[in-house]
Amino acid sequence: QDRLVQSGGGSVQSGGSLRLSCTAPGITSNMCGVKWFRDSAGKERELVSIFDNAVHSSEWYAISVRGRFTVTVDTTKDTVSLQMTRLKPEDTAVYTCKAFGDGCHLREVWGQGTQVTVSS
Repeated sequence: QDRLVQSGGGSVQSGGSLRLSCTAPGITSNMCGVKWFRDSAGKERELVSIFDNAVHSSEWYAISVRGRFTVTVDTTKDTVSLQMTRLKPEDTAVYTCKAFGDGCHLREVWGQGTQVTVSS
């Protein structure tokens, strides 16, 4: 059964950096895209970024993370990563990746979620 395997995350002080990765065979194909969501206590689920390999590798970021978070792709490792810099305490959340794309064999498959904790 297809699944997305997440790695990375952890705890860091404000201003620090972390990388989250989402790995699955074929996730970097030109039929797939990856969305990153985050869930934090007392808040609605937030869509953090979109990487769409089916649309010229287009990228989108929520205003809350724009300029601090960047998606990178490693086709040799079948991995899409979210590089997070200048982290703030309000970035503390469980981050989850999800594949999408009409022709993507991983469409609607989620990662297991990864905790990111940023202390002030």
